[in-house]
Amino acid sequence: MIESHVRPVPPRVACEVHLEGIVQGVGFRPFVHGLATRLGLGGIVTNDTRGVLIEVEGGEPEVTHFLARLEADAPPLAALTRVRITPIPARGRASFAIVASRPDGARTAAVSPDVATCADCLRELFDPGDRRHRYPFINCTNCGPRFTIVRGVPYDRPLTTMAGFAMCAGCAREYGDPSDRRFHAEPISCPACGPRMRLVDRHDVALSGDPVEETADLLRAGFIVAVKGLGGYHLAAVAGHEAAVAALRARKHREDKPFAVMVADLAAARALARVSPAEAAALESAPRPIVLVRRRADARVAAAVAPGNRSLGLMLPYTPLHHLLCRQVGAPIVLTSGNVSDEPIAYRDEDAFGRLGSIADVFLTHDRPIHVRTDDSVVRVQRGRAMPIRRSRGYAPAPLALPSKARRSILACGAELKSTFCLAKDDVAYVSHHIGDLENYETLRAFTDGIDHFRRLFDVTPEVVAHDLHPEYLSTRYALGLDGVALIGVQHHHAHVAACLADNGEEGPAIGVALDGLGFGVDATLWGGEFLIADLASFERAAHLEAVPLPGGTTAIRQPWRMAAPYLAAALGESHPRDLDVVRRHARQWDGVLQIAGIRSLAPLTSSVGRLFDAVAAILGVRDEIRYEGQAAVELEQRADEAETRGYAAGVSDSTPIRIRGADLVRAVVEDLRGGTPVPIVAARFHNGLARVIVEVCHALRGRHRLSTVALSGGVFQNALLTERTVRGLEKIGFRVLTHTRVPCNDGGISFGQAVVAAARDLRPGALLPQRISER
Repeated sequence: MIESHVRPVPPRVACEVHLEGIVQGVGFRPFVHGLATRLGLGGIVTNDTRGVLIEVEGGEPEVTHFLARLEADAPPLAALTRVRITPIPARGRASFAIVASRPDGARTAAVSPDVATCADCLRELFDPGDRRHRYPFINCTNCGPRFTIVRGVPYDRPLTTMAGFAMCAGCAREYGDPSDRRFHAEPISCPACGPRMRLVDRHDVALSGDPVEETADLLRAGFIVAVKGLGGYHLAAVAGHEAAVAALRARKHREDKPFAVMVADLAAARALARVSPAEAAALESAPRPIVLVRRRADARVAAAVAPGNRSLGLMLPYTPLHHLLCRQVGAPIVLTSGNVSDEPIAYRDEDAFGRLGSIADVFLTHDRPIHVRTDDSVVRVQRGRAMPIRRSRGYAPAPLALPSKARRSILACGAELKSTFCLAKDDVAYVSHHIGDLENYETLRAFTDGIDHFRRLFDVTPEVVAHDLHPEYLSTRYALGLDGVALIGVQHHHAHVAACLADNGEEGPAIGVALDGLGFGVDATLWGGEFLIADLASFERAAHLEAVPLPGGTTAIRQPWRMAAPYLAAALGESHPRDLDVVRRHARQWDGVLQIAGIRSLAPLTSSVGRLFDAVAAILGVRDEIRYEGQAAVELEQRADEAETRGYAAGVSDSTPIRIRGADLVRAVVEDLRGGTPVPIVAARFHNGLARVIVEVCHALRGRHRLSTVALSGGVFQNALLTERTVRGLEKIGFRVLTHTRVPCNDGGISFGQAVVAAARDLRPGALLPQRISER
């Protein structure tokens, strides 16, 4: 008799895995295919409208290991927000395959931001033996255009602006090979089948020669070139060429605002600026933002690049074309948005030729359409972390987590300056790219077109619409014109604080310090120096800067010297000394401005810290009239002596709400100035004094409300000197301090804050029907 030994067959298990977040266009399917194949598992992986769908089966240990590695070893560009695993019956699949995308169902798939050229593609770009040598559109699954070319989801080539470029045999082979890093890289192309560069004059007549080499020659000779990039056109000039940069500034009608500069690599950046390790990391990160860094005194850039500014906005190349240009030119290049001042960036070819023809001498363009215009992002490193100033290319439209799940879908319309909008549903929010200032038709059109695109892309039909309380904002008017939605008016500074709380995954309550230029208050005055006791749904105004008149309304914002008049009157009386330089410079209009300040219809009251900065800047002779938003405050910070540690004192009332006497700071400024103290010392003492009073008021509010967390928000906290001194002072007395890391502290973060507030308030009973809700 033969003895038989039969090993039991291990049981097969199977499950369905649904991955959501940024999982399309980042190499997730080939990663899944490779992992499953190595483990001997069967099944399929596909894109659908929600993300990536996997059906996997095999032995229980192998499937368990597969699920564990799925998150731990995910591709570097992926960002998982949800993983759902459901057991299913095994189907006896012996092999694993990537199958066609499934376009049906509600669209929730996140779209990847545009990603800077990876190291592998760069090696090929400069390899004479590679078939993509010097090809300006080289990309793979790990890099290249995403958001700017996407028309819809799932993220497949037919739903991108690459749909019109048929792949050659070589590209098709790479695209279909799961072991190739270009497997399903949707923008894949090569010189034989892809987009092409052209160098043309203002009349779209082609110029001879290699477009990149000819462009480099023209730049070195002092010409201004319009360059078509990922999200629109840039205007380029050699940064060290005095005449070219001055001409660019004059033609663009951008008198003072600094230009961004692109440098070839980190070594070139360090030749122009002192770059900290955190700043280096930001420069080299995948989003490739503009990073504000401290310029070297001997930096070889034209004076017109950043007049009167001790910082430079530097960025590294983020497209193959940029790498080719930087190497060919061999010098830093000014690369500024392709627009006339205050207009949105040009991104369609015909529009670019029409609007930029009076600025650019020639156009370096190509035939790959841009679907969404997207400006460069800007960050500033504070406390060792990159804080966004403008969140756009490279970051948008990456989803942000909501602190709690939204009951209904939300559209938040944002503010007017630095406009963004936000769509939210379930537990995620999609903050738009930077739109610009909603002050003209072109920008409003970009705003409404962007909302329509996001609604289609993320399949969101808003049921709740959040808006600012200011009745004249175009974003508010847009919201009020929508039918069949619940309208929720969100106070501007509550939105700032809520954005900071949610940015840090917090719900409050906390002490929120929101300092900015202005925002419409619930008492119909213009707020801007606010201390709120706030959570995500509600707030109490606990303290504020004492209000002063804004003589002439918006005219006083454009002419900061006008703010000096009411502040000097408040500090020293209307008969204040007339020998101050600011009074002498405007002697003819001074008394008239003081008279206007007494007429409430012509001079609304404001508690704005931004306007206090304006007054001090004018008194110190730093800036009487601005050419871009916040210019006086920016230049006052630039003038401050960072070594000075003394600070002025300001009176703080014992009332409810607490009132801060900003005029005391102005009085101290005048006394020091009249005593001969140098302007940099006075500017520093003003910053230190303001930081000191913020800490003092927070300390008083902690005693009243038993709160030990402070959230700092509002555009004033873009000021690195003020923020550093404030955070240090608060932490010294035991506060936990929250600052922004994912959305800007300025009005670019308002839409996210509005969405967060709307989601929190919509959970309240009675918010079921279309209605108008305003904070009181």
